[in-house]
Order: sequence, then structure tokens, then C-alpha cells
Amino acid sequence: MKLGAFSISLAVKDIYVSKSFYENLGFSVFAGDLERNYLIMKNGNALVGLFQGMFENNILTFNPGWDENANTIEEFDDVRTIQKHLKSKGVALESEADETTSGPASFVVLDPDGNAVLIDQHV
Repeated sequence: MKLGAFSISLAVKDIYVSKSFYENLGFSVFAGDLERNYLIMKNGNALVGLFQGMFENNILTFNPGWDENANTIEEFDDVRTIQKHLKSKGVALESEADETTSGPASFVVLDPDGNAVLIDQHV
């Protein structure tokens, strides 16, 4: 399966402190809105999302249809195809994409240790 760009989405306590910390590690702001309490930080092809007050736990995020620069890639597995594959393997879904639609959609699964994995397609 082609899951697309990978990032970690971190639930942070203070976005300004976290921004400064990741800048010290060589990351720079790639996207987001500091006033809306979220930023996407980038260092090479590594992406870290900082989210204050949006969710409780950290989330592993994959973006089908995007590369690490948020450019649309031509060949990718649609989020609904990935979802169907996982369901056929008996993987329980926490939330589901509507399989009757096309375009942007997302779903969430939990790994065996309870970590959320978000498959979030924007195209």
C-alpha cells in the first residue's frame, strides 16, 4: 500500500515552547497557523505537527496522495482502498471514511499498543 507522506502529530501543552524546541532541532515552519494553535514543522523530509488543545494523544499520520512537501502525487492508493484492505484483514477501525464518496476523507485505526494512526487524504 502507498500511504503517502508520514508525519507525527503531537498534542503539545504550549505551542510557542514546542515551536522553539523544534526550531532548535533544525525544523522550520512549513504550514499551519500559530494563532489557531497548530503548526507543521519540517526538517528535510521529516514532518512534525504541533497541535495545542486539539486532541489528547499523539497521532501517527499518513497522507495518501501527498509527498512530504504537500505536493499531489499521481499514483497513490485512495484512502477508501486502504480502508477496505485493512477491513479485509480484520483490522478494527475507530472511525471510517465514507466508501461511497471520492476525494478527501480519513479514517483512524489503533495499533496494538493503542496508538492512533490517522490516514488522512486531502486530494
